[in-house]
Amino acid sequence: MEASFREPPPKLAHVARGLRRRQTNSEARLWSKLRNRQLDGLKFRRQVPRGRYIADFLCDEAMLILEIDGSRHADTVEADAARTSYLQSLGYEVLRLMNWDVMQNTDRVLDHIQALAAERKKAPSSAPSGHLLPKGRRAAVARGYRGGSE
Repeated sequence: MEASFREPPPKLAHVARGLRRRQTNSEARLWSKLRNRQLDGLKFRRQVPRGRYIADFLCDEAMLILEIDGSRHADTVEADAARTSYLQSLGYEVLRLMNWDVMQNTDRVLDHIQALAAERKKAPSSAPSGHLLPKGRRAAVARGYRGGSE
């Protein structure tokens, strides 16, 4: 049986606290714009355990998870896909953002997050509980722009 969202395994909760203390520059930049309901009144939390994973940023209201990927993530495509599938099975939309986009195109990234969150809040989930939702989205901040190295 899956652990409650409210009570993550002690080891995972400890790891999440450590990640909050050692955030990357892009995580710090995005958190400075998301915290205290600054984005459309949405409550985001950072480094939140969900099942067996820790989400970089999470908004329960919109069932949205934001993951910031650096260049090292190019080697972890399969692991990221498994993680995304698992989080989607819990009903979350997973938006993957590149470090470079967060640092260089912060306003566009925020606009994209805000639009996706509004869409998610408006439309009820069409997937029955326990079924996978459509594949996660990788943010394309500027039309046709791939951003950084993937």
